[in-house]
Amino acid sequence: MADPTGSELTHLDSGGQARMVDVTQKDRSRRYAVARCNVLMKAETVALISSAALAKGDVLAVARVAGIQASKRTSELIPLCHPLMIGSASVDFEIKEDQITVEARVETVDRTGVEMEALTACSVAALTIYDMCKSVDKAMVISELTLWKKIGGKSGDYLRAQS
Repeated sequence: MADPTGSELTHLDSGGQARMVDVTQKDRSRRYAVARCNVLMKAETVALISSAALAKGDVLAVARVAGIQASKRTSELIPLCHPLMIGSASVDFEIKEDQITVEARVETVDRTGVEMEALTACSVAALTIYDMCKSVDKAMVISELTLWKKIGGKSGDYLRAQS
C-alpha cells in the first residue's frame, strides 16, 4: 500500500492490514543507530542528579541500565518490530544547566535495522530519569526524541542535519 508521498508502507499488506515485514530473504549486515532526546528540568534538579544527592540513588546509572535493557526488549513493546540479537548497546548523558541530553547507540549484525531499539533505549532512559526525580520536579519535560544516525540496510545511511 502506498502512502501519500509515493513510498511503500511496508507494514501493511495489499489489503491494508498490518503485517510483520518478511526479512528472511535479506542478508545479514552491520546495522547501527543513534538516538537522542532531552530531559528539561530545574537547575536544582540537575544539581541533585550531578551530586548524587537524590534519595533514590544514582539516577544516571539506573537510567543507563534501563535504556540498555529496553533496547533488548523493543520487539516486546513495538508490535511489528523483529526481535534482534543486540550486539552492542550504550546510553550516555550530557549534563547541562537545566537539562540532560540522553544519547543511545545500538548495533547489531542482522537483517533489519536498530533504529527502534535506539529510540526505545533513549526514551526509557529519559523516562527513568523522570521517574527517579519526579518527587522533586514534576514539571520535567522529555523532548526531541530523534533518530540522529543510522548505518546499514537497503535504504542506506542516514545522518540528521544539524539545525
